[in-house]
Amino acid sequence: MLIVFEGPEGAGKTTQLRLAAEWLTAEGRSVLAVREPGGTPLGDEIRRLLLDPQSVIGARAEAMLFMASRAQLMDQVVRPALARGDTVLLDRFFLSTYAYQVAGRGLPHDQVSVANRLATAEIRPDLTILLALPVQVGLSRALQRGPRDRMEQADAQFHERVATAFTEFATPAWQAAHPEAGSVRAVDASGTPQEVFERVRDVVAGLARKFPPR
Repeated sequence: MLIVFEGPEGAGKTTQLRLAAEWLTAEGRSVLAVREPGGTPLGDEIRRLLLDPQSVIGARAEAMLFMASRAQLMDQVVRPALARGDTVLLDRFFLSTYAYQVAGRGLPHDQVSVANRLATAEIRPDLTILLALPVQVGLSRALQRGPRDRMEQADAQFHERVATAFTEFATPAWQAAHPEAGSVRAVDASGTPQEVFERVRDVVAGLARKFPPR
């Protein structure tokens, strides 16, 4: 399985991915958890550049840097893991590109979609968990982690556009028009991490029954 965790800043993606990895491992699965951008030496360097508050990066260059990290991660890590029968948990994938670079930065969707197909080699998630949380609540959570990174420092209007896009991604109409996204399920990200994980686990369990451990 390829399961992706998406959502706006501070929604709890990393925490929920960790809890899911622990649960699935206890269920007898071989689990690989990775993040975007990152997961490879090239991706980690790109992540440093993209998130550094001192970096000055244009919207098109930003999108292509994300794509480069994604392409390397797919080739070097994700595709081999799936071929081995591993369950891959991915912290962000191309829905973040559609939300941040298309809705947030205003890049043309058709061009970004074509570039994304090249970067992903058309690998499609089996499930995307979309953690839903009000923008200001998420940004407040993110601030508690420490100084804001370059993406978090964007203005409130940018983050509102991103959050609106993520909400749209969970609709049947959007998913029907974007088969490359696979199944996208919205999960309420309010409450304690354990309360949220109980909702996440209910969604993942339905898919897991279709993919018994090897």
